[in-house]
Amino acid sequence: MNPEDTVKKLRSGFTTGACAAAAAKGAALMLVHQISVREVTIELPTGDFATFSLSGQNVTSEQATCFVIKDAGDDPDVTNGVEVHATLRRVQDVNNGRLAGLTIEGGKGIGRVTKPGLAVPPGQWAINPVPRQMIEAAVHKVISSKHKVHVTISIPDGEERARKTLNARLGIIGGLSILGTTGIVRPISAKAWTDTLDAALDVAKACGCETVVLSTGRTSELAAQRWLDKTLPEEAYIMMGDHIAYALRACQARGFQLPVITCQFAKLLKISCGHENTHAAASELDLAQLLEWGKTGLSESACATIASANTAREIAIASNFDPGLLELVFRHARIAVRNHAPEIYPRFLVADYSGNCIFDSR
Repeated sequence: MNPEDTVKKLRSGFTTGACAAAAAKGAALMLVHQISVREVTIELPTGDFATFSLSGQNVTSEQATCFVIKDAGDDPDVTNGVEVHATLRRVQDVNNGRLAGLTIEGGKGIGRVTKPGLAVPPGQWAINPVPRQMIEAAVHKVISSKHKVHVTISIPDGEERARKTLNARLGIIGGLSILGTTGIVRPISAKAWTDTLDAALDVAKACGCETVVLSTGRTSELAAQRWLDKTLPEEAYIMMGDHIAYALRACQARGFQLPVITCQFAKLLKISCGHENTHAAASELDLAQLLEWGKTGLSESACATIASANTAREIAIASNFDPGLLELVFRHARIAVRNHAPEIYPRFLVADYSGNCIFDSR
């Protein structure tokens, strides 16, 4: 079976922003009509329409609440299955007695922004601009903008789930964010990663970081933190995962011309072979390329080790992280990086499999 056919069959889902808008519309319908509503349909920013089931309905003359259970489709997501609650209540304007306007705030499990550089300024609830617009549009389909109502969005276990994300490093404290620009989550998409990368780099820039540390994983990041001995602030550490080319171009666009790239040997080899994404693929070709390089720069025994190995990790361990091997691969990685982003001059750190830094290109 063609892998692409499998991807095509994967189910799309919905963002927390779409779920919040649907729950808010449901609460508005309940408040206006004083009935329990089982499902609602909203318009997404794409112009498509989506229908959501509602749960937890409760309505009084002054307030209504319900929630949508987020379905992220076949995309692995820490927010899949969360209950996105909306509570909508009438508010009397005590100054002039008139009812007008819509206010939106976060409740339990929604984070607050504490650092500059994000789409929402510090001190505000982590409800991004497009989801806010979606909530406003959904409520105003039911309640005229002439009436004053207050919407509270909450996720009961949001704070607990947020611990599994990079929110705290980005400066989102106390819970999850309400996100989404289209309302739709595409399965097995890189967009969630690259969106987080962009946000992290924007925060680093806004916090005055002179450079950033791009890591392919947590082990290599921890090794870099120990090696650099906390000379850089927390905001400088960016988890890029496998997205090396995207991260480098994003750094170049923001003026981070001297990033530190920290990784393990297998990822360094993939970077040196010019892969835009370092996910495990084409490893046999990578080893063949390494052997060709080695023939003009390494000893016969080192080349024999490469020729007999099945993985890059096996080569690193069998050679005891040979300095000549690391230097050879680094030189090609430096060239490959410049092909992705010509204005970038990186420093490379390589971690062993115990989390120690065993190579520093500086």
